[in-house]
Amino acid sequence: MTRLWRIVLGTLRDLVPVVAVVLLFQLLVVQQPVMRLFPLLEGTLLVLAGLMLLVYGLELALFPLGDALAYALAQRGSFIWLVVFAFLLGFGTTIAEPALTAVASAAADAAAAGGAIADTEAAKDRYSDGLRLTVALAVGVALVLGVSRIVMGWSLPKIVIGGYVVVTVIAFFAPAEAIGIAYDVGGVTTSVITVPLVTALGVGLASSLSGRNPLTDGFGTIALVLLMPTIFVMAYGMLLAWI
Repeated sequence: MTRLWRIVLGTLRDLVPVVAVVLLFQLLVVQQPVMRLFPLLEGTLLVLAGLMLLVYGLELALFPLGDALAYALAQRGSFIWLVVFAFLLGFGTTIAEPALTAVASAAADAAAAGGAIADTEAAKDRYSDGLRLTVALAVGVALVLGVSRIVMGWSLPKIVIGGYVVVTVIAFFAPAEAIGIAYDVGGVTTSVITVPLVTALGVGLASSLSGRNPLTDGFGTIALVLLMPTIFVMAYGMLLAWI
């Protein structure tokens, strides 16, 4: 009960300033009638309830699950199974990510409006599904790289800097319509489903390995999750342009 009450207070602390700003502008700047504010307040209460349940569920299940699985796989000493689990975790959580689904759908509509693909439901569905699969593969590869980095002790700054050098080079060759989407999808993949599990996986793995510090080695995988989809989506755009 103490944990739930702490989550309620934390969610209220985070949400109230946003609601206050919106209400202030609605009343003083836009000058909307008071009756039109009731749907806003109703939606705010629903968001508040949803956020509380989400955070409570993350702390109750997802964080311990990722930590326990990473620890169990590390204790078995099977690097292959650890890599397979990391890839499937990254792929599965990304395919299920609601934010990615929304962005992929919007990108398909924009591509059809811009003439890049045919303006049909079938063409837009293929484009959206291809984008989602590309990003999911990228996140799976990012988690494999992140797990390997923790196990092998590779330098995170060198990997990230090298990755952004690759991003910069590819951007000169990728189609213009793919570049903006590529930079955006990295952000939407690090959302409510992916981040808790990736964080728990990294910290749990670093905690279970001798010679690894959970603080310095357990974090940083999310940076790779941000980076890898950018590379993959620009490469996907180049592939589509060549076909």
